[in-house]
Amino acid sequence: MSPTFAAGELNILNGEDALTVYQFNTRSAKHDFCRHCGIYPFHQTSKHPARLRANIGCLEGIGPYALEAAVADGASLSVVEDA
Repeated sequence: MSPTFAAGELNILNGEDALTVYQFNTRSAKHDFCRHCGIYPFHQTSKHPARLRANIGCLEGIGPYALEAAVADGASLSVVEDA
């Protein structure tokens, strides 16, 4: 999983009007999606609501396949503890 960062550090340069929020199950986390293509650029975590996680594939200048990363199995995550 990518590290979290303070929500106030997010600077959306354009396309904010294309974002829509989806909340799963407990509705404690907020996931932003593009309403046109469905990509998920970032989400607010349920454990730390003032913090966000970014989809590194959406960050300009970052080669996601060049980074060391772990695969998250969303189907096995606890909706309360790990979201």
